[in-house]
Amino acid sequence: METIIQYTQRGNEDRNQRWARIERADLFERYGDLHAQGISQRQAAQVLDVPRSTLQAWRAYQASLDESPAVVAFFHSVAGLAFLHRLVLAIHLVCVEVGACGIRLVCLLLEITGLDRFVGASYGTQQQVNRRVEEAIVAYRQQESTRLAQEMPPKEITLTQDETFTGGLCLVGMEPVSNYIVLEQLAAARDQDTWQALMEPALSGLNCRVIQSTSDEAPGLLAYVEHHLGAHHSPDVFHVQHELIKAVSGPMAAKQRAAEKAVTTAQETLQKVQAQAQGDRTEPERRGPGRPPKATPCLEQAKQEVGVAHQEHQRLTQARETIGQSIRAIGHAYHFVDLERGVRRNGKLIAGDIQGQIDTIRQVAHQEGLSQRCMDRLDKAERVVPKMQATIEFVSTYVRQQVDHLDLTPPESYAMQAHLIPSYYLERVATTKTISEGQPLRELADRIRTPLFESGGALSELPLALQDRLKHKAATLAEVFQRSSSNVEGRNGYLSLRNHQLRGLDHPRKRACLTAVHNFFLTRADGTTAAERFFGQKPRSMFAAILASVELPPAPLSPPRRAAG
Repeated sequence: METIIQYTQRGNEDRNQRWARIERADLFERYGDLHAQGISQRQAAQVLDVPRSTLQAWRAYQASLDESPAVVAFFHSVAGLAFLHRLVLAIHLVCVEVGACGIRLVCLLLEITGLDRFVGASYGTQQQVNRRVEEAIVAYRQQESTRLAQEMPPKEITLTQDETFTGGLCLVGMEPVSNYIVLEQLAAARDQDTWQALMEPALSGLNCRVIQSTSDEAPGLLAYVEHHLGAHHSPDVFHVQHELIKAVSGPMAAKQRAAEKAVTTAQETLQKVQAQAQGDRTEPERRGPGRPPKATPCLEQAKQEVGVAHQEHQRLTQARETIGQSIRAIGHAYHFVDLERGVRRNGKLIAGDIQGQIDTIRQVAHQEGLSQRCMDRLDKAERVVPKMQATIEFVSTYVRQQVDHLDLTPPESYAMQAHLIPSYYLERVATTKTISEGQPLRELADRIRTPLFESGGALSELPLALQDRLKHKAATLAEVFQRSSSNVEGRNGYLSLRNHQLRGLDHPRKRACLTAVHNFFLTRADGTTAAERFFGQKPRSMFAAILASVELPPAPLSPPRRAAG
């Protein structure tokens, strides 16, 4: 894409300038070539159709710059200007839009690198550049989203949805597999009608059908999914766990801290009694008149109190550990596939395991006499369990229907559902773990999948093209079960940080830029953007679009000079 370096500058360097900056650089390079051939300045001016006085002014201006001649020559060449253009705009894209750097830091960078001799580095100049960069990003997003949507293959998707309060109420909807932001927009409310009013145009034109929404239990979202979206609602397991943590972890932590304090107090009392008893034995003359104290019984009582305090602290520690294990076990149980055996589990068994863990937590809460408010929160978490069971059943039904459309034999269909899809689900879970935690899952996935395609395997006699198609389909179906809206929560956390840096995301252009950068510029380890994964095709370069529409600002009329030393 052609570099744009265009401006009109009038000042001391050339009061009647009529050349673009890139054109002037080309003319001056040609003048240098002519001069090297022994052609006089007057003759060169005639050949180039440039006034001799203008050539003299250009030479004088370059000579006045406080920089090495080689550097000056480079940044006044066509190649140097093109490089400077890319560099300045890259700084704005990467440092300001991605890295949350302030414009004043851009000015400082240009100053300390000496680039302020060749491009305006004032705050006003760079603020204008940033505005134009953001306008170019917003325009690019609109154009590219429309183009890609027209060419995208049909697909059925899940949405993860939530609201955040960064710079005002903002409704966020993302596609979790690609991590593409479908909606990120300020709103006046978060009821079902508002969700519908914003999501409908966001989904309009996209060749996709929403089959599922994963979110917390916000009433507005639930009503939107049921009445407007017509999709299945999948609860967020982490919100269930968080509700349990709020119900019991805080009160139990307070009780444990009180027990720790009781242990400390009992130990201090024991030390005082021991010191007193030791003093009475070694210096009896210091004891006052009257009957001597019963030191031995006091010492024994103090030791008993220390023992009792320790036991209470250990009991509460064990109770908290039991609660923690149960909360973690809920997350471990809520999977489409058993992570130890690699087999699919039905919703009823999963719900039973989750309910058992909640019952354990409730038992501890009763034993510890936690408040009714804590019990109400336990009830709130428990009410989600049937929805978790329904989600497993929804996914199972959807997977079975999709496999039925593949026209496989019964053994092949069974192998697809019972083995191939679970193997890809295990690999998917492994990507969320550490290397050491994920390796056993990858090994189990390989042990399940490899025999299917070896000699005698259920899928081994199929054509290679069909085998590849089944693998791709299995990997896609393994993504249908979405147990959390963690990608939206992560996005909300990022927006919170940017809101703090920007002191409020109240400018629609800035918010639109952040969305565009996420979708079209940031990449995963495989080099793909969210837009590429969502639309199934590679978008055009965002940076190329910026280069094509944003000009390089002019050089300062009075280049800065550096103090010696």
